[in-house]
Amino acid sequence: DRCPAHCEVIVTDVRTLDSVWTAMHQLGASQDKGPETSQMVAQIQELWGEPKHLTGTAGYAVWSKPWMAAGTDTFIHHVMQHWGIDNPVKGPSRYPSLAEEALHGVPHSPLWLLPSEPFPFQQKHLTALQEDHPMAAFRLVDGEAFSWYGSRMLHVATHLQEVAEWVAKGSSAS
Repeated sequence: DRCPAHCEVIVTDVRTLDSVWTAMHQLGASQDKGPETSQMVAQIQELWGEPKHLTGTAGYAVWSKPWMAAGTDTFIHHVMQHWGIDNPVKGPSRYPSLAEEALHGVPHSPLWLLPSEPFPFQQKHLTALQEDHPMAAFRLVDGEAFSWYGSRMLHVATHLQEVAEWVAKGSSAS
């Protein structure tokens, strides 16, 4: 409540790629950086290209205990879709807890992406999950690539393409 007395407050609600472009332009305009922002948005759009056809399915974990995943009303979901990865976790919740379900929600997908944030999944988690769920495959991914928007998007296209290829290969094998 006290911030508006000292500075301009800008609230964004980024859940889709279209909302990213809107938020970036809004932030750029607030800093008198409209042309620079337009150039950056164009660079990101060129690097990311057109949305890819869905070539595979993978769940995207966001927390370990309880096991939670990214739902469909999230920026993460829209990044996955853009890169051709279908999200099997459907429903009204943005980040549903799957802990109550059998095997902690792992049956939602034979493939799971384990990001570096918000929960910092590491090799020890990957190893434990693979031991507990030998029929599923898990991959550590850069959480920033899937959840940060703005200038960070300039540097993640290669990683996202590699992850999409892993998902496509894993989906065709299952």
